[in-house]
Amino acid sequence: MAVKSTMVPLGTSRPTFALLDVDGAPFSSTELSGSPALVVFLCNHCPYVRHIETRLGEVVASFPGLNTVGICTNDITAYPEDAPDRLAEQSTRAGWTFPYLVDSSQQVGREFAAACTPDFFLYDAAGKLAYRGAFDDSTPGNGLPVTGELLADAIRRTFAGEPVPEPHRPSMGCSIKWRT
Repeated sequence: MAVKSTMVPLGTSRPTFALLDVDGAPFSSTELSGSPALVVFLCNHCPYVRHIETRLGEVVASFPGLNTVGICTNDITAYPEDAPDRLAEQSTRAGWTFPYLVDSSQQVGREFAAACTPDFFLYDAAGKLAYRGAFDDSTPGNGLPVTGELLADAIRRTFAGEPVPEPHRPSMGCSIKWRT
């Protein structure tokens, strides 16, 4: 069932975290400091993520100063296609060059108030939330092109030190698969 992202208040500070990437290498949120940063909650099994995954890689690659990280918070016991080896396959398939992290405790997802995949959190260079919202107007089956225009515009404005005009359209996708 599709759900919409939680509209965390703009200006909220980026949570700190330390996770392992899909290959087991450590990654700390301190690596996101110093320039705008995009934290996006992703997974392998969700059709909403698969719908945008290639274009997502292209959009973030077009902003070389953007620190980007993907995080999978899903319960991999219930959703084994979101296990680290399958996430690594997804990253390769999609052409992602950013770190893809595994939130096995699900604590980081809770601290960000992530609700769905994909769920985008764009922070300015000071680590304050500048945008939380949709990638673009497309969804699987609606026939609209996958452009990434909403996120790309937010990134451009954030780099320019401008606010991203509200209202932000919430992201929509598969719910985070929390352990019960």
